[in-house]
Amino acid sequence: MFATLQDRLEATFKRLRSKGRLTDADLDASAREIRIALLEADVALPVVRAFIAQLRERARGADVHQALNPAEQVIKIVNEELIEILGGDTRRLRFAKTPPTVIMLAGLQGAGKTTLAGKLGRWLKAQGHQPLLVAADLQRPNAVQQLEVVGERAGVAVFAPEPGSGVGDPVDVARRSIEHARTKLYDVVVVDTAGRLGVDTEMMQQATDIRDAVKPDEILFVVDAMIGQDAVTTAEAFRDGVGFDGVVLSKLDGDARGGAALSVRHVTGRPVMFASNGEKLEDFDVFHPDRMASRILGMGDVLTLIETAEKAFDQEQTARVAEKLKTERGFTLEDFLAQMQAVRKMGSLSKILGMLPGLGDIRNQVDQLDDRELDKVEAIIRSMTPAERDDPKLINGSRRSRIAGGSGTTVTDVNLLVERFLEARKMMSQLSQGKGVPGMPNIPGMGAIGGGNRKAKKAKGKGKKAQRAGRSGNPAKRARQDAVTAQERPESDALPPAFGGDGLPDLTRGPAEVPEGFELPKELRDLLPKDGK
Repeated sequence: MFATLQDRLEATFKRLRSKGRLTDADLDASAREIRIALLEADVALPVVRAFIAQLRERARGADVHQALNPAEQVIKIVNEELIEILGGDTRRLRFAKTPPTVIMLAGLQGAGKTTLAGKLGRWLKAQGHQPLLVAADLQRPNAVQQLEVVGERAGVAVFAPEPGSGVGDPVDVARRSIEHARTKLYDVVVVDTAGRLGVDTEMMQQATDIRDAVKPDEILFVVDAMIGQDAVTTAEAFRDGVGFDGVVLSKLDGDARGGAALSVRHVTGRPVMFASNGEKLEDFDVFHPDRMASRILGMGDVLTLIETAEKAFDQEQTARVAEKLKTERGFTLEDFLAQMQAVRKMGSLSKILGMLPGLGDIRNQVDQLDDRELDKVEAIIRSMTPAERDDPKLINGSRRSRIAGGSGTTVTDVNLLVERFLEARKMMSQLSQGKGVPGMPNIPGMGAIGGGNRKAKKAKGKGKKAQRAGRSGNPAKRARQDAVTAQERPESDALPPAFGGDGLPDLTRGPAEVPEGFELPKELRDLLPKDGK
């Protein structure tokens, strides 16, 4: 959603980094570019004006002009101002001292409230709560049935005493749900109300009546992040009509410009509390302003990536796999399949890679990653016998044909998978044993990072061995050997005693008499005064 904004900001920051010091003209040009980027992202004009005014004021201070790296200081200011616009600190749900905690959802029709109710219920259940979803949207056709299906998929109970589709009193349903939750010991009640087609006075009154009947602890306004400027107008109407405590952004994975996310909080004064960034029920999480600002600036979101990985990977299984990697034959295709399935639980490949910093230049390639390739790999592995998964070297030509036919792929696909798996397993085994990456040369001063060139190492070893064998351990004999070596040394290689082995004067020996015909290197001659002094 923020791809266009990210690209414009990245281009602006790249120009700033190319300058050693920043002038007022540079800052004005950068502020103008950032303003255009925000407007193109459909951010509300008052928000843009406030953002740019604050940026100009802070950028003209001494902390930028006197900084060793002024461009990084400007980026730091932009990051801090983005965090402030998005809400500053992360806002958490307030739970009632005496259960149940009542959460009321409100918003426009089509904003995704019913699906979001299921996502919120699933998230609350994962946090250790016992939520109850209430079908108080009795206007939209099949809204009750949709909530029941979503609740079943999320594993959350649904209170739906009325069939809906225009039948039943939503205020009475909401009121009865509270008593039902107390009786059945549900500690959180999520009330799904009917959506509005705009600033509808009748429907706004219905939402107000439900609010007065259940006295919710939190009223969450669900806004479609793709509707742009209209999101601000609608949010203001709900704030003045029903009132709400926080905002939930739905459809944050869309391809719209995303200005609503940067505008709603600043205009309404209410924080963004949750964000829905996908169609699956697990594509829902707490909104962190600092992490969102980091994504917008192309710095990634490593913390969210770590949290997602911790949820997807089983720690005991990961420890067993790490132990298996210490021996090359220990890690099997069965283990690889289990790890691949855990990665898929984290979401799409493009979503996972999008959380990594520094991928702005290859965003198009990341967005084009096809998760169906993982389906093909899984089909190939599942078409193998247990013995073949345990030892892929058993897979000969006839077995490859059988596996390709069973998985609906080609023999070439099977060959590529087996070859890449064996290479990856060998590399991971080397890394787990601290032997470095095979084929990567050593870096001076960094120790043995890779396997290096074995022939070069062997030759070097022979040379050292020969050198050690050629010199005596007896000091007197070694001195005679050195004298013979000096006599045999070519005359062109000889240097006066006051010069070091690199051909430059040894300043630790005092003045030296320069021999006839000796010339300084060109680099040093260029540094001498033109008169030769």
